[in-house]
Amino acid sequence: MARDAEATKARILAAATDEFSEHGFAGGRVERIAAQAQCNVRMIYAYYGGKSGLFNATVAEALRRMGENVPPRPEDLAGWAGDVFDHHQRFPEVLRLSMWAQLERPEALAEPREVYRNKALAVATAAARPLSAVDVLVFIYAIAQAWQLSPKGLTGLEDNPAAHRQSVVIAVERMLQA
Repeated sequence: MARDAEATKARILAAATDEFSEHGFAGGRVERIAAQAQCNVRMIYAYYGGKSGLFNATVAEALRRMGENVPPRPEDLAGWAGDVFDHHQRFPEVLRLSMWAQLERPEALAEPREVYRNKALAVATAAARPLSAVDVLVFIYAIAQAWQLSPKGLTGLEDNPAAHRQSVVIAVERMLQA
């Protein structure tokens, strides 16, 4: 039976997403990734050059998918913030991977800089003065991610994602009001 390299790479990335979002780079183990991906460790090294390359590829792929799933909407930044909130509710591993990368391997986030530059350019015309487009993006991400990043003891007091999403949208609307 012939090997399907693309299917193997996809299984490795899926397993790496689970492993690295749970344990970070330092705690992640290529042996567990290989076992979950139903391949051997050699395939990880062949396709990704090792653990570092696999982590970088995993972070880049997660952020790329988020960018595709939730592209900025300059005409409706508040609605876009709600969509970012929804994305993190559905795919909490993306934010976890990003946080691990910031803590352990900030160089893994270097590649998406161009993605963020494009997003900043996309919202530049919608930016509320005196805020720059980068300010607007940073604040929108902070507001949209607040529920996922806040202490569980606090967020556990209210379990109403629809209301939290609405609060995100309202907060961004108010931030952008002149």
